[in-house]
Amino acid sequence: MTAENDPRTAHHEDGFKEQEQTQPGLTSEMTPRPDHGEDTYRGSGRLEGLVALITGGDSGIGRAAAIAYAREGADVAIVCLPEEQADGDDTGRLIEEAGHRSLVIAADIRDEQTNADIVERVVAELGSLDILVLNAAFQDVADGITELATAKLQRTFETNIYAQLWMTRSAVPHLKPGSSIIVTSSVQAASPSPQLIDYAMTKAAQLAFVKALAQELGEKGIRVNAVAPGPVWTPLIPGTSWPEKLPDFGQDTPLGRAGQPAELASTYVFLADPASSYVSGAVVSVTGGTTF
Repeated sequence: MTAENDPRTAHHEDGFKEQEQTQPGLTSEMTPRPDHGEDTYRGSGRLEGLVALITGGDSGIGRAAAIAYAREGADVAIVCLPEEQADGDDTGRLIEEAGHRSLVIAADIRDEQTNADIVERVVAELGSLDILVLNAAFQDVADGITELATAKLQRTFETNIYAQLWMTRSAVPHLKPGSSIIVTSSVQAASPSPQLIDYAMTKAAQLAFVKALAQELGEKGIRVNAVAPGPVWTPLIPGTSWPEKLPDFGQDTPLGRAGQPAELASTYVFLADPASSYVSGAVVSVTGGTTF
């Protein structure tokens, strides 16, 4: 092994300068820009001929998964908010540069019918649906339970829970044996930060969703798993109202730094790969060593 393989120094090692964005945030406004694997991910045909749908696929972990899926042989549809169209178009371009079809859908998944319409459009335009990645999320801080506004609570649950249920309910009739559903949960599910209480609640609920759904859909040959990231440098972070925390963001992990989206791509490929046929109901933590 060489020094460049040292996980402590493989990516940006320090904290980040104070910066803040309005949710949902854009990659172009981040300093430094995250690494999604644009220059490093190399595929080997593990997802050849499959079709993936990724919510929140415009940036961050979703973009890293989209790049990897395309380079592994999949056609990829992504969903982003209209405010994220620029990031969505960039991701779509990267998918097409890998030689595969892309579909960029700008929509707010907090509406029930919108989720059904998205699934139907993907199936109609790309021909099938084999991999569903439920990655879109909202988080913001609350200075104590008495300051947690109902409107923010509703937005968090509508994005992180309701939309996930609606999207899955619409997708399942189209999924065939061998298909895969992957949920992006969080280390917050088990180690919640008080300032993120509503977000942490949704992430814990997602794990129950995964474990229950894996039991139901196993009879149909559909696998359901979760990824639980730790601190990862995505637009969600400067979009959270805590700029004073960014200089120390990720510094308390055993590896001593925050993760980059590119470092999660292989996990999403592993869970979607038909070769992982006996992996269902699992939660894969990618936390820089933090115990989950």
